[in-house]
Formats: sequence, structure tokens, C-alpha cells
Amino acid sequence: MIVLGIDPGLANLGIGIVEGDARKARHLHHICLITEAAWIMPRRLKYLHLEVSRLLEEFRPEAVAIEDQILRRQADVAFKVGQAFGVVQLACAQAEVPVFSYGPMQVKQTLVGTGRADKHQVEYMVKASLGIREVFNNHAADALALALTHLAFSAMNSRVAALGK
Repeated sequence: MIVLGIDPGLANLGIGIVEGDARKARHLHHICLITEAAWIMPRRLKYLHLEVSRLLEEFRPEAVAIEDQILRRQADVAFKVGQAFGVVQLACAQAEVPVFSYGPMQVKQTLVGTGRADKHQVEYMVKASLGIREVFNNHAADALALALTHLAFSAMNSRVAALGK
């Protein structure tokens, strides 16, 4: 299974793509899409939409895993992230790829074993799981963590479905 993970953001949108299953995943690609604050909003959103659409076409994932963020304290940040989230959802709908949302605590619990893990622990587990040695952008690391989380949840859901038969 190929999964595209997305850490949504307007200024920095992390993307990580993995292939495999919960036991063995292979790193295919990662990138952090950066938009300039000086760009007008439509240009920023268009860029994100085009790049996400291009990667969906290139890698043809079976699922997209996106972080479901709850930003209660900073309304302006939540609004901007929400616009990027919407553009990603649109690209996925156009490509007919199902989208699955995971909260930060679910990702931390899945990869590290505790929902209170810090970013360094998550990045370490992403690198260990995928055999990556390079240092990379934390948004891309979060996106890869989301993709790995989906592989784990997908495997669990398959086992539950098999028990029901």
C-alpha cells in the first residue's frame, strides 16, 4: 500500500510518502512545500494544490493521511491552516483518493508508544522505521509519521474486519 502523509500548513506543508505495511515500510519521498508570506493568498493556495495534485498523480497513493489539528488559541493560524487543509482535501477528492485524519496524540501513541512523546522521539522513530539517516525538515518528518500511522491503523482495521467474518 502506498500512503501519502500530509502535515498541513500554509507556510510549510509537509509531505511524506511510504509504501508497505505496518511491519515493513519503505520511504519513497518527502518534501516540505514552502509558500512565501509575500505571495497573495490565491497564489499560495494554488501552489499547494498544484503540488499536492502532482504528487498524487506521480505516486498514485491508495490513501492520504492528514493531521487533524485543533488550533483553539490562534484563530488567524487556524484559519490559514484550514485553507491549506481544504486545498489538500480538494486535490484528494479530484484524484479520488480517500483521506484519513489522525490527531497528534494518535501519531505519537502509534509510533512511540505514548501520546506525550516529543517531536524528537517521533522523528527518531520515523527514521528508525524507514531506515533514514539524513536530517530533514520537521514538517516532512511529521508527514512521514502520519503515513506510518495510517499503515498501522490500516493493518489493525484489516485484522478486526477478518475477525468479523
